[in-house]
Amino acid sequence: MKNNNYLAVASLLSIITLLSSCEIVGGIFKAGFWTGAILIVVVIVILVIGIAKLGGKK
Repeated sequence: MKNNNYLAVASLLSIITLLSSCEIVGGIFKAGFWTGAILIVVVIVILVIGIAKLGGKK
């Protein structure tokens, strides 16, 4: 009977872990998309400013 309890607890814990992991991964991908988009915009702005300063010194 004890083995069945351990199996039930192990199954329950694995199901809980898998379900919460899916939600966490989804949140990371959403945050990752916006973080990536913002970083791309920042890099483009820095490049434009750098090119403008290099062009202005001539």
